Amino acid sequence: LCFHQVSEAEMNFKGIESKFSLRTPAEPDEDVCYLVPGQMDSLAQCNFNHTSKTFVVIHGWTVTGMYESWVPKLVDALYKREPDSNVIVVDWLVRAQQHYPVSAAYTKLVGKDVAMFIDWMEEKFNYPLNNVHLLGYSLGAHAAGIAGSLTKKKVNRITGLDPAGPTFEYADAPIRLSPDDADFVDVLHTYTRGSPDRSIGIQKPVGHIDIYPNGGGFQPGCNLGEALRLIAEKGFSDVDQLVKCSHERSIHLFIDSLLYEEKPSMAYRCNTKEAFEKGLCLSCRKNRCNNLGYKVNRVRTKRNTKMYLKTRAQMPYKVFHYQVKIHFFGKTNVTKVDQPFLISLYGTLDESENIAFTLPEVSSNKTFSFLIYTEVDIGDLLMLKLQWEKDTFFSWSDWWTPFAFTIQRVRVKSGETQKKVVFCSRDGSSRLSKGEEAAIFVKCLEQPVSRKKGGAKKASKENSARESA
Repeated sequence: LCFHQVSEAEMNFKGIESKFSLRTPAEPDEDVCYLVPGQMDSLAQCNFNHTSKTFVVIHGWTVTGMYESWVPKLVDALYKREPDSNVIVVDWLVRAQQHYPVSAAYTKLVGKDVAMFIDWMEEKFNYPLNNVHLLGYSLGAHAAGIAGSLTKKKVNRITGLDPAGPTFEYADAPIRLSPDDADFVDVLHTYTRGSPDRSIGIQKPVGHIDIYPNGGGFQPGCNLGEALRLIAEKGFSDVDQLVKCSHERSIHLFIDSLLYEEKPSMAYRCNTKEAFEKGLCLSCRKNRCNNLGYKVNRVRTKRNTKMYLKTRAQMPYKVFHYQVKIHFFGKTNVTKVDQPFLISLYGTLDESENIAFTLPEVSSNKTFSFLIYTEVDIGDLLMLKLQWEKDTFFSWSDWWTPFAFTIQRVRVKSGETQKKVVFCSRDGSSRLSKGEEAAIFVKCLEQPVSRKKGGAKKASKENSARESA
């Protein structure tokens, strides 16, 4: 009877086509040992660690039928951060190299395989699902979602790395990644270009927290010039990297969060990317900001949360975000569009000079807010310079009408420190003319009083301390 039960148990797993490779820190790019659902001894043979957390990595669609180069990089980074963990790579390469719609449909079966594997671990070894974190890329994100929806108990976390868009953008929750699939679902959207049904990455939010780096449409360093450089360096073998550059950036941002623990990238909740571009969303109140990647704060709201941030073109991706607000005074009513400016920030630790930005519109006697960001940790701000650049093309209107705005103050808020600083013109007000030299602003003596109780006392103390200094 006993024998009959064992064979029956193994029969239950006969339909599983996906393979579960337990990678090792020593050989993150080799499949040296497979965990086989139904075969109890495979866990011992592969040295599965029953007391540690388990990461399950699920790849996406593949043209070549081989693993892409990011897989060992992610495995390696997970082990560097969590040396005792189990990093399992799900191999569904045969199903993943069909025509895209066929592979997309296979995510249901892959998800079922993964769910059966996880349920087996939970039932046979009492392995706690609170220790399970699924990481799925592209089609793999939806396979992870389906797996999470099918397990008898909920897994702890699913991270969707640019979940695939085509055939999933308008799909119902059960067949794609959704917030119900784990206790916590966080998603990175890095390649959401074009009309929704044509976008490589899914555009709509599908997790508890959905982060759209650089607006989610296109990532810095993924342009044609970069592609030509890649081809020059590595030949044509990596041309597919160009197509995948923005899509795959989701993975590298997550790897970055594992490797650069001390430099977490901050993302900010915002209703639209247009509002974010104006710097209007750099608040951390009420969970409005969060870490991207591994150390995300688990916030589960009733409605999903869209978050935005800027990044650099390479690792470490972290930048520092600032909102700048300026009121342009003018004796005559003038409106100009798409004006190029340079701003330089000087702080206690470092400086960042000539950050270029364009204001879509500048008008007399109006206040404008915009976002700037820098790779440099400037520390506390002390001074800034503002310059109105000449247009790159020759323009008669600028030739005939030399015009100046006057600016008295520049308000700056740091996203990363949440500090607000007001800068004053040294002369009471500064002229800003197109193509002329930069206007200089220093920290005003009277800084804005904090609205909290006791803020006024604190501010006056600080001011008297500053003045006596």
